[in-house]
Amino acid sequence: MSDGIICFGEMLWDILPEKELPGGAVMNVAYHLQKLGEQVSLVSRVGRDARGQGLMDMLHRFGLDTSLVQTDKEHETGKVYADMTNPHEVHYDIVYPAAWDFIEWEPLLAERLKDKATRYFVFGSLCSRDKVSLHTLQQALKENVIKVLDINLREPHYTRAHVEWLLEECDILKLNNNELELISRWYHPYVDKEQAVRLLSDRFGINTIVVTMGGDGAMLFMEDVFYVEPGITVKVADTIGSGDAFLAGFLHSIIRGKAARECLVFANALGALVASYAGGAPDYKVTDILKKGD
Repeated sequence: MSDGIICFGEMLWDILPEKELPGGAVMNVAYHLQKLGEQVSLVSRVGRDARGQGLMDMLHRFGLDTSLVQTDKEHETGKVYADMTNPHEVHYDIVYPAAWDFIEWEPLLAERLKDKATRYFVFGSLCSRDKVSLHTLQQALKENVIKVLDINLREPHYTRAHVEWLLEECDILKLNNNELELISRWYHPYVDKEQAVRLLSDRFGINTIVVTMGGDGAMLFMEDVFYVEPGITVKVADTIGSGDAFLAGFLHSIIRGKAARECLVFANALGALVASYAGGAPDYKVTDILKKGD
């Protein structure tokens, strides 16, 4: 049996110019982990509205455990307005407040986190922008699990102090080029990716750091060794959720005991595959992932 994974954070609708698609970084990660055959549970919150029901229906259709998804009587299901002017670099207006800002600490969540079958806890920075979800995250991070941070910085929903706290808490960090440069400049003039990654690893005691680099591929720093995997050429529909898919592919490979380079190759292939679809949670065949890595 595979190790259990709990994904904590936002589930929402990405509102594009011509359509609405299910999304949210953490929900996307959970969705892809489920497709890859992992034991995953999503911790989030939706409103009592049609959008919330739509998200729940989708998750049930794909067999994802929603027993830790809460329903909010006051706040609407999350929405993000996506600016698709450049499909290679989508910009987002993340509506506040949303139901997922008010995830409460519940006995069932505490029980799941203490369960020996739960090995990984995936979270981001957005899910703690409100004090309610922040308190719940603080409680969850006290538990003895491997903590995986997808930093996902979106202005104006973070502060330096908050990001530093998140970095201090995590065991595995995933971030993109821009986030790496932004954070590393807080401490030292930015020179190159490797120096910036080593700086973060040393400062915060993070042994595994993954940097997604868009069309240039990805970099992994693991056990004091760097690995670089070049980009895969695809016809990009949009980049929504491609980084989330990457993280899911990376964790799936780690859990299955793959070597570091194999983990990076598989994650890179899944991220590229999702970029060739619209939205962050498209339906695809798992067998298509390896084709992207050929």
